[in-house]
Amino acid sequence: MALHGPFVSVFRAATRKYQHGTEQAAGNFGMIRKGLMWLLAALYAIAGYLHITAPDPFLKITPQWVAWPEAVVLWTGIAELLGAAGLVQPWSIRLRKAAAIGLALYALCVWPANINHFAMDMARADGGLGLAYHVPRMIIQPLIIWLALWAGGATDWPFRPRKV
Repeated sequence: MALHGPFVSVFRAATRKYQHGTEQAAGNFGMIRKGLMWLLAALYAIAGYLHITAPDPFLKITPQWVAWPEAVVLWTGIAELLGAAGLVQPWSIRLRKAAAIGLALYALCVWPANINHFAMDMARADGGLGLAYHVPRMIIQPLIIWLALWAGGATDWPFRPRKV
């Protein structure tokens, strides 16, 4: 019970700092940004867990030019888990923004694997997952990159307040 009071005070101070950081800058989009931040973090955490515990599907789509694909898939899982944790931690706005930039760069760097997956599927006799999966996936990748930056507060574009 002795730690209860100080712990609650520290948590409240960290939460207050969070609420007056990214959300305040986002204006009316604060709740949407926070919800999407948590959703994105959950999706990255799940993906990170799967990269580590069930790497086979990720190894199959890794381009052949990638050296040490097993290690790369393992470290991408670790990067996703750390990025997800950094995105939702309440203590440091700078760390949240750094995690957002890291996740955006990660999404950019794994794009070749998505392109490779697309090409491999289209070369299969049965068409693999088909265009209905791959075309939206290719279009969504830039959105994922932007969402990581926006949800983490690294950018307010295109929602920043207009100067009058």
